[in-house]
Amino acid sequence: MIKTLAVAAIAAFTLIGCSTGPSITRPDRPEGTVLVVYQPSHQTDTGRDYSEAAVCNAIVEAAIATNSGAVKTEKVWSHDVPGLRFGKRGSNTMVAHTTAVVGDSLTGYAWELKTSNTLQPFVFVSIHNNGGTNRHAIWGFIHEGDQYEAANREFATELVEAIADVTDLENRGVLFDSSTGRNDYRCSVTGKLAFFSLDENVNTAPYRVLLEIGDNGVSRPLLQDPVMQKKMGEAIQRVVETRFGRK
Repeated sequence: MIKTLAVAAIAAFTLIGCSTGPSITRPDRPEGTVLVVYQPSHQTDTGRDYSEAAVCNAIVEAAIATNSGAVKTEKVWSHDVPGLRFGKRGSNTMVAHTTAVVGDSLTGYAWELKTSNTLQPFVFVSIHNNGGTNRHAIWGFIHEGDQYEAANREFATELVEAIADVTDLENRGVLFDSSTGRNDYRCSVTGKLAFFSLDENVNTAPYRVLLEIGDNGVSRPLLQDPVMQKKMGEAIQRVVETRFGRK
């Protein structure tokens, strides 16, 4: 009987130990107030009679306006910056629109990331709309192979859930940036397709998340509604402040 109990106790201990799962490596929170950089899409070429840039910028402006002071917020947006290549269009997954060098001019994405890195944020949130999916949904994306991959997945999951809660968008979860299979920009470490804005070799922020909010076709009424833009921005900022606000 004693032997049986001992075996049972060992088995229970083993199960408890296994249930905790692997530990998550999280970046050390900096002293003082955390800086959060928002990167709204600058793209005006992703839908007929539709400006993804205007929609995403409105969501970001709503988030920044909601800031209680618990964090610092900044925006990097090439849309209104003169002298850039692809400053108002282009893909986050194409070399030609991100890292390609032509004379002395930067691409819109390269300017945004250079500006963000100068600010040295702890958190970076990129806001985009999907297209061609015919799916009224929201997706979160993180960079595959990053040392803080699991921590970024936690953060992205909270953001996706928060936006789904204040809209009727379907929660499609969090995916790797390599999963889209689009275009030709690749991470120099993994060699896999990636989002330029999420690549740790480009973006120095430890927390880096990209949100694809809605589809510019089927979700257009929601995305262009100023009331819903405000709700989504506020939802994003609430998550940011809850997770990273002053201690």
